[in-house]
Amino acid sequence: MKISVLLLLLLAAAWTGSQGKSFRSSTSPCCSQGMFTREKIHASKIQGYRDTPSDCTHRAVLVELQEGRVCVDPKEKWFQKYLRKQKKQKKPNSTST
Repeated sequence: MKISVLLLLLLAAAWTGSQGKSFRSSTSPCCSQGMFTREKIHASKIQGYRDTPSDCTHRAVLVELQEGRVCVDPKEKWFQKYLRKQKKQKKPNSTST
């Protein structure tokens, strides 16, 4: 009985430790120069995006895809066009009746 409780506690500690580590590593990581994608990503594949922290060496946007994340230069023309479309879609219709 003592061994099974100890084993259960050990497994729980290992599981929560690994969960905590993966949580920390997934929060806004920085992008190195070699991690940037130059390919245009179709808007339908983009599930979300967020800026990397200001203390990162390279300014980047982490683009969330179904397959994972990619680093994008926020100055890329296709990404700027995507942002403009997103803002237009979020703007409420300003016509009055």
